[in-house]
Amino acid sequence: MKYLKEKTVYQIEINKSIFIGILYPLTSIEDISLCLNEARESYPKANHYCSASIFGETGEHQSASDDGEPSRTAGIPILEVLKHHDVTDVLCVVVRFFGGIKLGAGGLLRAYTKASADVIKHAKFYQKRVVPSFEITFGYHLIHQMDQYLNEKATIVNKSFLTNVTYKIIILESDSILLEIKHQMIDIKELPPETIYIDL
Repeated sequence: MKYLKEKTVYQIEINKSIFIGILYPLTSIEDISLCLNEARESYPKANHYCSASIFGETGEHQSASDDGEPSRTAGIPILEVLKHHDVTDVLCVVVRFFGGIKLGAGGLLRAYTKASADVIKHAKFYQKRVVPSFEITFGYHLIHQMDQYLNEKATIVNKSFLTNVTYKIIILESDSILLEIKHQMIDIKELPPETIYIDL
């Protein structure tokens, strides 16, 4: 699943109606009403504030609102766009200023789909990954060799220099790299896994 880095806004115009897509990152379900209120306060003269949200590690919490538009022409299309892009912990609000030309059900569906898809194109996302973490201890004579070896295959989180050298490392690919250096280690301890964030 992908996570939104920051609030993102993008505006389009279709047949004189203005559609403003706003993406909000969510830290809890309660954020949804707060963000909807912010959208209403930011654009107080708009006609509709249609929205959809996905929340939870597997996207288990989902909601959609047509906010006065004909049934299933706004909230559900926005939700489908979010699902298609495999995002979670996100709210998409599409604010509409009616331009005087009726779009019809099909036109509304296409407009809300486009507005939400376009704001997603302009947003920045990241992924969370849970990776194995270890503490390895070795002699001072191996520092240069270990730095070179680990820099290609792992991330060194912490270094400690006492009687021996201890590195805390997280392994991004396969932990078979530990098998390759095991015979040179004084000690290897498995630590609780770490969550890392990767920009997309």
